[in-house]
Amino acid sequence: MTIVTASMMISVDGFIAGSGISADNAVGDGGAVLHEWVAELASWRARQGMEGGLVNTDDGVIREWFDGTGAVVMGRMMFDQGEAFWGEDPPFRTPVFIVTNRPRPTLELEGGNSYTFVTDGVASAVARAKAVAGDRDVDIAGGADVFQQALAAGLVDEVQLHLVPVLLGAGVRLFGDFPAPLELVRNVDGEGGTHLKYRVIK
Repeated sequence: MTIVTASMMISVDGFIAGSGISADNAVGDGGAVLHEWVAELASWRARQGMEGGLVNTDDGVIREWFDGTGAVVMGRMMFDQGEAFWGEDPPFRTPVFIVTNRPRPTLELEGGNSYTFVTDGVASAVARAKAVAGDRDVDIAGGADVFQQALAAGLVDEVQLHLVPVLLGAGVRLFGDFPAPLELVRNVDGEGGTHLKYRVIK
């Protein structure tokens, strides 16, 4: 059964990116520390076409996330900041649906990747992602605004927070002021952080 998930790296004080986000600073000031541990993992390196990497508890959690994802939904800002970096063979290995008010033709890329630009809202993007995900899940990749829209609309079934033991002090909050009705269903202590999986209570 396909469910809608969101898997986010987050600081202890609730930020998924630092302040000062720009085209040249996609994760904001200090935000890179939230992702450094992932770049060392075998599962992540394999997605980038590289060999080696750490095989540990963190790697198992990330590999499970990758293997379970059949389609991705993201916001236009995240896409604009990542498109050039991801290149012609992005790491998603699935269709990606971008929520936007600036349409573009669908892009078919290498490795099973495609970019479809959805102009009629996050619910439509999620529905289209579900239609192609097969027996795997739809992942809300970000950013915070698209995630909050999907959560408020009752579209998200599960949230996984990769809690990195740092304080950013300022930046982009994942939950904002929205009261998230979450029930903890799994707590995994890893080397890079703590992995908390929640069921969204509806």
